[in-house]
Amino acid sequence: MDRLYDKLMEYSKSEDYPMHMPGHKRNTELCKPMNPYSFDITEIKGFDNLHQPEEILLNLSERISRLYGANCSYPLVNGSTAGILAGISAAVHPGDKVLVARNCHKSVYHGVILLDLKPVYCYPQNIEQFALHGGILPEEIEESLITHSDIKLVVITSPTYEGVVSDISEIAKVAHKYGAYLLVDEAHGAHFGFHKGFPQSAVRLGADLIIQSLHKTLPSLTQTAVLHCNAGELNARIRKYLAIYQSSSPSYVLMAGIDQCIQLLEERAEDLFERYHNRLMKFYQEMGELKYLRLLCKDRIGQDRIYDLDPSKLTISVQGTGMNGHELHQLLQQDYHIMLEMDAVDYVLAMTSIGDTEEGFERLKEALRSIDQKIEDRIVAKAGQITDAELAPMAQRKKEPHRIMPPRIDRWPSEAWDEPVKSVDFEDSTGEVSAAFLSLFPPGAPLLIPGEVISQELIDYILQAKEQGITVTGLTGEAMNKIEVIA
Repeated sequence: MDRLYDKLMEYSKSEDYPMHMPGHKRNTELCKPMNPYSFDITEIKGFDNLHQPEEILLNLSERISRLYGANCSYPLVNGSTAGILAGISAAVHPGDKVLVARNCHKSVYHGVILLDLKPVYCYPQNIEQFALHGGILPEEIEESLITHSDIKLVVITSPTYEGVVSDISEIAKVAHKYGAYLLVDEAHGAHFGFHKGFPQSAVRLGADLIIQSLHKTLPSLTQTAVLHCNAGELNARIRKYLAIYQSSSPSYVLMAGIDQCIQLLEERAEDLFERYHNRLMKFYQEMGELKYLRLLCKDRIGQDRIYDLDPSKLTISVQGTGMNGHELHQLLQQDYHIMLEMDAVDYVLAMTSIGDTEEGFERLKEALRSIDQKIEDRIVAKAGQITDAELAPMAQRKKEPHRIMPPRIDRWPSEAWDEPVKSVDFEDSTGEVSAAFLSLFPPGAPLLIPGEVISQELIDYILQAKEQGITVTGLTGEAMNKIEVIA
């Protein structure tokens, strides 16, 4: 039987290049390797207490807030999830009504359930040619706030997993106009604001609560994050709830990782981000030569109501190539030893950071060029034999879930969470009320949450995605063919 430690050591020594998080990319030249056992301690005298920082950890918080321009910043060792839960809990009271972007991370829905909140949903735009979620429009936020004048908090995700950025400045103005706080899940945007080639952080655009995962896009250890607060009146409540959602024995190894990351940015951000941005721009320019594989690029801004894009996320479409994202992911891993972050039906995602090397970018470029040529060779060799249907985007062969009609809501999520459940065959669950979260590829935004009615469209799509090798989370049973629904 494999041991986790052995498997991790084997992977660290393999030829696989990590086009995935964490953002340190195992780059031991940028991040000094350290033996965690040598300084793994508890709250002994002289090392402060994360839940009541007065010395060295208070200094760390103040350095983070200065670096990002926040009123107050809280280092997190339970990931962005802890920050999202604490931020929601601080901004509202049980039973309040909240406006939630339906493409939010599942931790947002966990907060809704824990606090018995009443969610009103707004839906992102769609990027048709890439079959993925776009941004949230300020005018749709305002429409919801006019209709529901008792909303206390607006929660959105920006950037999305694939790097789509919403107009935070305008959304913040709208939220404040109607007396609501704005919480931005900026987990994938901890690198924002350090170079003009990247979007500005929500911290400086008027948001009240901003959560960032340092480990996703910066050189920091997995599970490290930060919660920024610009609404001073919420700080006391934030501290109270962080004591609930974070471990009472926070890891000094993880806190040291945060410290190292912040010091790196304090001392070298300008140089590191200039070099990184130049590599990215060169990559996009050269990959514009591809004939079949396509990257989501800045030239899409202004189309599909896209406000801005994060160039660090390499979203590569396979539409029209005759293969799906899972097949491209496997090809890159097996033949080119490149491990991507995620594969979806119609695209794959490679995540980059200042931790990436020139060699890493070159390897991915050469691999994509080679695969693109193989696609052309296959199409030319089989001219007349490949049907238009085979080359059509998945979104045209079956309805993409982002364009499926929004699920009908039968119960508040907190009600559905607590009701008795039964397990049914997923294929036969049309019309049932879900008691589960259902997602494609972790940590994707849930396609289905507790309290929503299961549609035949969704069932058809999930089954087809499974057939194509796409990871589905939330199903149960030995064959992963069942789902829990309200009894």
